[in-house]
Amino acid sequence: MAVLVTINSIIGRSPYNVYICQSNGSNCFYISTIYSAPYQFDIPAPYDNLDSYMLKLVDANNCIISGTTTL
Repeated sequence: MAVLVTINSIIGRSPYNVYICQSNGSNCFYISTIYSAPYQFDIPAPYDNLDSYMLKLVDANNCIISGTTTL
């Protein structure tokens, strides 16, 4: 089942590389490079079947912005 992620706002310096990871931060999968929010994407398989996941963004200064959520 598709899981839609919405990034409503971002702090830091663009561009941002967007990754989806397992909730412990391992096995990250590159999604896209974005320049601003809002941005939406579907979590790809097999991560779309997890109960929780981590969203990780890396900005132009290599600062990591991350958060974990449980479905």
